[in-house]
Amino acid sequence: MTFDPATLRYDPNGLVPAIAQDHGTAEVLMLAWMTREAVERTLATGRVTYWSRSRRAFWVKGETSGHLQHLVEMRVDCDRDCLLLLVRQEGPACHTNRRSCFYTALRDGEEVEIMAPEG
Repeated sequence: MTFDPATLRYDPNGLVPAIAQDHGTAEVLMLAWMTREAVERTLATGRVTYWSRSRRAFWVKGETSGHLQHLVEMRVDCDRDCLLLLVRQEGPACHTNRRSCFYTALRDGEEVEIMAPEG
């Protein structure tokens, strides 16, 4: 069956959440948002393209930082309202220069930084 991005369930703003996960380690790297066109661009180019809610513009991951995300596989969840992007990540995924955006753990009611910036 051929995939049609129109079959995804977008929110009222035309967005679907997309979780980026390292295809080799299964590490969760980040969560961002995609429009139908961002999904189409990602599938067409293999370079992960998100929708920036703050800038209201497309954002090709790594275009300015050099920390590229290459799509290995896109997966659709059972409700068709969330995407899992298995990626090959070059450099850190987080804008804080950490490998993952999920670098703060909650332990015994306290926030603990579990990952330092790279470099």
